Amino acid sequence: MMMKKASSVSVVFFITILFSSGLLPELVNSQTDSCSSNLNIDGLPFDSTSLNCIPVWAPYDFILRYRQASPNQWSFVLSAPAANSYVAMGFSSNGMMVGSSAIVGWMSSDQTGTIKQYFLGGQTPRQVTPDQGNLNITSSMVISQSSRLYLIFQLNTNQPQSRLIYSVGPDRVLPSAAAGFTLTEHRDMVTTRLNYVTGETQTQSTPHAQLRRSHGVLNMLGWGILMIIGAMVARYMKQWDPIWFYSHTLIQSLGFLLGLSGVITGLVLNNKLDADVSTHKSLGILILVLGCLQVLAFLARPDKESKVRKYWNWYHYMVGRILIIFAISNVFYGIHLGEKGTEWRAGYAVVVAFLFFIAIILEIRMWMRK
Repeated sequence: MMMKKASSVSVVFFITILFSSGLLPELVNSQTDSCSSNLNIDGLPFDSTSLNCIPVWAPYDFILRYRQASPNQWSFVLSAPAANSYVAMGFSSNGMMVGSSAIVGWMSSDQTGTIKQYFLGGQTPRQVTPDQGNLNITSSMVISQSSRLYLIFQLNTNQPQSRLIYSVGPDRVLPSAAAGFTLTEHRDMVTTRLNYVTGETQTQSTPHAQLRRSHGVLNMLGWGILMIIGAMVARYMKQWDPIWFYSHTLIQSLGFLLGLSGVITGLVLNNKLDADVSTHKSLGILILVLGCLQVLAFLARPDKESKVRKYWNWYHYMVGRILIIFAISNVFYGIHLGEKGTEWRAGYAVVVAFLFFIAIILEIRMWMRK
C-alpha cells in the first residue's frame, strides 16, 4: 500500500516538473495541432497571436490560420501532419484546379524544407509550372515541427480569392531539383469556399458535378464497355444464328445511343466550363464519327451472296476495332481530366481486363474448334 502511494506521489511530482519547465505542452503539441492551442513557431515573419484559426480539411487534419496584416497584405499559416508527401494550398477564381495558383511545400528526407508557387495551367505535369502563378508572395517558408508541416506565407493583395483548394501528394514522391521540381498528380484534394470575415468555410462540390458524372458514365458504358461486348458477341457467338446477330445489333445500338448522349453532355459541359480539353473533345468527336459510319454501314449492308460482302466485312471489322481502341483510350484520358483519381481508373481497368481475359479464352476455343 505504501509502495502505491509513493509511486503516485512520484508521478505527480514528475508531471509538476514537466509543467513548470514547459516540456509537457511541447510533448502534447508534438502529437497534434488544433485551434485551441497556441501557435509556437520560431522565426515567423509576422505576429501570430491574432491569427484566425479554422479546420479546413478534417480527413487530413488541415488547419488554416490567417489574418489581414495591412490593407494590402494577408498572412497565412497552413498546418498539416508531416508526411512523406507534399502539401498544397491553391487559390482559384472558379473552384477549378486548372487556372489556379498554388503554394506547395514539402520536407525532404534530409529535413530540407522547400516551398514554391506553382501555376496549374493544365492537367499534365508539364503544364504545372514551378515558380509561376498569379500570387504576389512577399515572404514564404516551410517548417517541420512537432510532427506537423507548416506552410507560412504572406500575400500582397487587397482580398485573396475565397475559393481555396487543398491537396496532398502521393506518398514518398516529392518534387526534386533533378526533375525540375515537377509536381506529380495529387493523392487527394478538396475545394472549399472561405469567408474571410466570419471565418466560415464550406466544402464545395466540383462545378457541374452531376453533368460531369453523367458525361463520364454514359461514355464509359456506351463506347467503352457495350461496344466491346457487342464486338465479342459478333465474333464468338456465330454458332447461335440468328440470335448472335440480333444480340449484336441490340447491344451496339444501345452502346451507340448511350455514347451519343455522352458526347452531347460533353459538349454542353465544355460550353459551361470553357475548359481546354481539345484532345479529349477531338477524340470524342472522332469516336462519334466512327460510330455513325458503323450505323451507315449496317443500313447499307449487302447480301451474303454479294461479291462486295467480303470487303464490307473487312471495313466493318476494321472500323469497329479502331473505334474500340480510341474509346478505351479516351475513357482513361477523361478520367484523368476529371480528376477522379485511382478509384475510377482502377475500376474501369478491371472491367476492360476482365473482358480482355474472356476474349482470350473465347479466341482460344474458337481456334481449337477450327
